[in-house]
Amino acid sequence: MNISHRGTENTERFITDIKELNKITEKIIGCAIEVHRNLGPGLLESIYESALCVEFDNNDIEYQRQILIPVRYKDNIIGEHKLDLLVENEIIVELKAIDKMAPIFEAQLLSYLKMAKKKLGLLINFNSIQLKEGLKRIIL
Repeated sequence: MNISHRGTENTERFITDIKELNKITEKIIGCAIEVHRNLGPGLLESIYESALCVEFDNNDIEYQRQILIPVRYKDNIIGEHKLDLLVENEIIVELKAIDKMAPIFEAQLLSYLKMAKKKLGLLINFNSIQLKEGLKRIIL
């Protein structure tokens, strides 16, 4: 009986975590839409990153830019990778400014989530007519 109860608590905690992650995701997407609305497509990824950080600052969203995470292979650190943005220490945001999204970008974000031990990532391509066409949410 205790095991069942603990399972229920864990399920509720997971749902609460997902709800919180969804709230943060909505804020991130809102900021990205604002950047896209003001700048439009066709600029460099670094420009969108800087503008997105301005929006995060204006909306009191915690973030880290260009942070290094270790790449491990069989318990050995063999290198490091740089994440574009880590928001609220929970959500990886990978930015693109490319003509066409390819499946490899989703695979890369999945790898980043595994390396950083995070559950949720956003892939945002600012080089799209409507930003919603360039958004992809990835859950590990």
